[in-house]
Amino acid sequence: MTWLLNNLYYFTSSVGLPSYALAIILLTVLIKVILYPLTRKQMKSMLGMQKIQPKIKEIQDKWKKKDPKRMQEEVMKLYKEHNINPAAGCMPLLIQMPILIALYRSLFVFDYVNPAHATFFWLPNLTDKDPFFILPVLAGITTYFQSKMTMTGSDPTQRMMLFTMPVFIGWIAATVPAGLALYWVVFNLVGIIQQYYINKQTLPLKGEVGGK
Repeated sequence: MTWLLNNLYYFTSSVGLPSYALAIILLTVLIKVILYPLTRKQMKSMLGMQKIQPKIKEIQDKWKKKDPKRMQEEVMKLYKEHNINPAAGCMPLLIQMPILIALYRSLFVFDYVNPAHATFFWLPNLTDKDPFFILPVLAGITTYFQSKMTMTGSDPTQRMMLFTMPVFIGWIAATVPAGLALYWVVFNLVGIIQQYYINKQTLPLKGEVGGK
């Protein structure tokens, strides 16, 4: 991660804008572009889950009390029939966890080529925490809006996560190096843009649900 950030920094220097903050932004966009196929697959899976929700409820009403094991088998059978992977929604987050950990460890003891270029507007150094909590607040707000865009129904669990997850992310962002908080904010902003275009494709995607 340190090698990658330094090379992205060299790139920013080559275009006359030497900045480690810009290097982190470029890293974030690069990762988002790479993860886009998984993001699109996640949305398709969520649309599929929404589509079969009434059938799942029927199975639950029929077997939940009589035979919980049979209920699980029938639900899994339904997923298979419609080619839906219920774990698909977790994949982008699981894949980026090692990236977040690597970025955290890298920024914690980062050996900047030029420390003067490790600033970002109000931040004297991207390795330090945000003293004004601007990035943590932005991390929470962008997490909320992105989560709201991906909601597919009125499930109580989803609604609870819609409000608790932004608070949790904001708290985490306040305790880590500002560079990591910047990564999260940009990651969410790019995700919101991607989600906007994915949502515009909702109708064709619905036609693909259950397809290969």
